[in-house]
Formats: sequence, C-alpha cells, structure tokens
Amino acid sequence: MSATSRTIGIPVNETLLQRWKRYDENRPGFTGEHWLVLAAGLATWLATRRHPSFAVRLVGSVLGTLAVARAATGREVPRKILRYLPYADRR
Repeated sequence: MSATSRTIGIPVNETLLQRWKRYDENRPGFTGEHWLVLAAGLATWLATRRHPSFAVRLVGSVLGTLAVARAATGREVPRKILRYLPYADRR
C-alpha cells in the first residue's frame, strides 16, 4: 500500500507548507496578481507599523516584505532567495 490518503490522493507525510506550494505551483495565475500581492504587502506594512506591540510590528514587517518580494519576483521567490541564505540546501 502506498503512503497516500485513499480519499484524495495526498501523501500522508506531506506538510501543510508542501501542500500549499504544490497547490500554488499547479494553479493558473491571473491578470494583475502581482499588483494585488504588492498592494497586500504595502497594506500590511502600513497597518502594522505603528502598532504598540513589537510582535505585531515584526510579523507585519516580515509578512509585508515577503508579499512585496513575491510581487516583484513572482512564484520563484523562495528559490531565488534560498541561494543567499546560509542554511539553504546546497545541492
């Protein structure tokens, strides 16, 4: 028996992040997608920049930065950024 779910064919050991990446790679894009992601990133920055909690500001900055980077580079952002990170897999 294979290690997949019988009902929907998803590998049992697949993490949520892996499922999300697989979904994102297989779905078709739509016109203006990058502009919407850019707007979401900028809105996240603006909405959280003056929040009294440091944690909210930090999370808002990280999420906003990721959204803007994705808008600028498209779906390939993780692969493009990973080569510059010290803990990236160097195959």
